[in-house]
Amino acid sequence: MRIAFYAPLKSPEHPVPSGDRLMARLLMEALRRAGHTVDLVSEFRSFQADPDEAGYARLKRESESEIVRIAALWAETGRPDLWFCYHPYYKAPDLIGPRLTARYGMFYVTAEASWSPRRFVGSWAAAQDYVLAALRQASLNICLTRRDRDGLQQMASTYRLAMLPPFIDTAAFGPPAGEKHNTPPRLITVAMMRPGDKLDSYRMLGRALRNCLDVPWILTVVGDGPAAGEVRQALSGLGDRVVYLGERDPGEIPALLSASDLFVWPGVNEAFGMAFLEAQAAGLPVVAQNQAGVAEVVRDGVSGALVGPDDPIEFAQAVRQLLADEDRRRALSTSAYNFVHVERSLDRAAATLKALLSRFER
Repeated sequence: MRIAFYAPLKSPEHPVPSGDRLMARLLMEALRRAGHTVDLVSEFRSFQADPDEAGYARLKRESESEIVRIAALWAETGRPDLWFCYHPYYKAPDLIGPRLTARYGMFYVTAEASWSPRRFVGSWAAAQDYVLAALRQASLNICLTRRDRDGLQQMASTYRLAMLPPFIDTAAFGPPAGEKHNTPPRLITVAMMRPGDKLDSYRMLGRALRNCLDVPWILTVVGDGPAAGEVRQALSGLGDRVVYLGERDPGEIPALLSASDLFVWPGVNEAFGMAFLEAQAAGLPVVAQNQAGVAEVVRDGVSGALVGPDDPIEFAQAVRQLLADEDRRRALSTSAYNFVHVERSLDRAAATLKALLSRFER
């Protein structure tokens, strides 16, 4: 099929790296590997960080112009068979796809759509209406986590739902090393430095690791962003145990992970967390909080340790236990590698998408 791909939150071509941008790119590649022709139909961004009626009115005007532009393009090239919208939600509804697909009689599919009944206030209410209408219109809503699936089912059991677990491209990640002999052991985290949940995770990590200062380790931090100063402050209590590498090219990340012993990241309010999958693909056990969607990508006791939310003491205990037990780390390393390479690979996702979308082929 010809598929028109659209991500209202952040285009796959957006200049700022993020998990959303990465997953959009991965979905486009998985659809191509499933045998479809995939084109990025629009880079129009409907995202609003805060409810703003004037801003929302502007977005609706701009979406009208985008609809006219796309319709003119399709008049020359012919319309696609299916519109695939990634991650519509109340802060970034799809203001384009439902109208165009209704006009042209196309299939409409969403992936990682989410619904928040608490947001029916102020100008968010209008955005929620758009999300709800899109979910109802969709021929299929693909859920990446059980949390999102359960949320959609609560709103309407008649929604057409299917599961596609989060995945990554594992090609750059080789088999895990055996004994690494890092002295002291190397902890690593890879995350953007921005206000909100990311900064809260760094603060939680700082509190937790202050309870591990009596055992040897070095923490490598890969990432940068507008909250870099606050991150350094949050980790200042760790002294010279922290090595800051700044933002690195994605191609450098697999080697940095592979050279480490343990991936540590609390994951405050993570939808699931692509970094967790990348760490495990490199054969790294993970220590994280069991909250939001983290359990969708880390198997407690199999590929890492999940601890209670906002509990720096329990987080520290998990880190200490794995640092002290090299045999346990090695076993988790093998399990983590196998989990991602077998169950969460790009080819596995392509096969799932091929099966899910086969019903729409004419």
